[in-house]
Amino acid sequence: MAETKSDQGSPSLFSPYKMGKFNLSHRVVLAPMTRCRAINSIPQPAMAEYYAQRATNGGFLITEGTMISPTAAGFPHVPGIFTKEQVEAWKQVVDAVHAKGAIIFCQLWHVGRASHEVYQPGGGAPISSTGKPISKRWRILMPDGSHGIYPKPRPLTTAHEIAQVVEDYRQSALNAIEAGFDGIEIHGAHGYLIDQFLKDGINDRTDEYGGSVANRCKFIVQVVQAVVSAIGADRVGVRISPAIDHLDAMDSDPLSLGLAVIERLNKLQLNSGSKLTYLHVTQPRYTAYGQTEAGRQGSEEEEAQLVRTLRKAYQGTFISSGGFTRELGVEAVAQGDADLVSYGRLFISNPDLVLRFKLNAPLIRYNRSTFYTHDPVVGYTDYPFLSNGTSGNVPQSRL
Repeated sequence: MAETKSDQGSPSLFSPYKMGKFNLSHRVVLAPMTRCRAINSIPQPAMAEYYAQRATNGGFLITEGTMISPTAAGFPHVPGIFTKEQVEAWKQVVDAVHAKGAIIFCQLWHVGRASHEVYQPGGGAPISSTGKPISKRWRILMPDGSHGIYPKPRPLTTAHEIAQVVEDYRQSALNAIEAGFDGIEIHGAHGYLIDQFLKDGINDRTDEYGGSVANRCKFIVQVVQAVVSAIGADRVGVRISPAIDHLDAMDSDPLSLGLAVIERLNKLQLNSGSKLTYLHVTQPRYTAYGQTEAGRQGSEEEEAQLVRTLRKAYQGTFISSGGFTRELGVEAVAQGDADLVSYGRLFISNPDLVLRFKLNAPLIRYNRSTFYTHDPVVGYTDYPFLSNGTSGNVPQSRL
C-alpha cells in the first residue's frame, strides 16, 4: 500500500504538494539528464515516448539540458530551443506528457567553457567567464564517441556579449512557453556557464562580474530577472550547486555563495510580489559520472547541514537532488529537508519509478554504457515496466 504520511503526520514522498500554481500528486521528480537523442539538436519522436513513459498524473518532470543558442552545446545531439523547428518538435514531447496529466519544465542550458571547438559555430573557442580551460582531469564526449580534452575558452566581454547571452535565456524561455511547457528551469549548476560566473575557483574576472561574491552573483541575477520579466516568476525554477566541484567548479566558501544566491532570489521574489516556482539544489554527494571522488572535503553530516542551511534560507519550494535512494528521499521529505526530491539515473532504467517506490518494489539496474548513445530505443525507451515483467531486477542497495 502506498504510504502518504509518516506516523508523526509529517509529509511523505508520496503525499500531494502544491508547487506554486501546480498541484502535484507526489514528490518524486524526474531530474534533468542529458541523453543525446535529439538528432541534429531537433527533439525526436522517441523523446516524446521517453518522457511520457516517466510521466504520471500530477507528476513533475524537468527536461534534459536544452541549448539556448548555437554556442551552448557541449554534448552531441542535445536539443535546442532557439529555432522554430526545435520549438515545433518540442510540442510533441510536451503534448505526450500533458496527455498523462503531468507537468513539465524545460531546463535552459549553456555549457560555457564545458564545450569544444567541434561544437561551436565556425569552430570558435567556447565562451565563459574566464580564459582558463577545464583541467585534464576531465574529458569531453566528442561526436564520434571518443573523449577529448577541454580547450581554452574565451572570456565574454562585458560591453555587449553578456547582455546577448542574457537575452538568449529570455528568448528561450518565451520559446519554451510557445512550445507548451509549463515553465522553465535555469541551469545554474554543475560547472556550466552560470556556475562559471558564480565560483571563485573559476571566475578570475576583474570587472563588475568578478571578485566579490556580489559581483559573481550579478550574471545569474540578470538571467533570472530577464526570464521572470518575460514569462512570470511562477513559471521559473532555478538550479544551483554551490558545493559541487564538477568540471573544476570549486568555490572557497560554498555555503556563503549559496546563501548569497538565495538572498538575491528571495529579494527578487519580494520585489516582484510573486514567488519563483522552486529552487533546485544538488547535494554535495553528486560527483562526476556518479562515482565518489577522492579528496572530497567534508563529512556527510557537514554536507547535509550545508543543504539544510540553504533550505531554511530559501523562501519557497525546495527541490533536492543528487544520489538519492528511495529511503533517502523518504527521509528528506519527512524531516523537512526538501519539499520535492529529483531522481536521475534510477529514472532512466525504471520508467515507472514512482510506482516502484510506492510499492517498494525491486529496481532495474541501469546500463551506463547506453546513457549517451543515439539509439532511439536501446537504453532509452526499452526498460520494462512492472506489468511487463521484472527480469533483471536487483535490490536498490546494489544499484
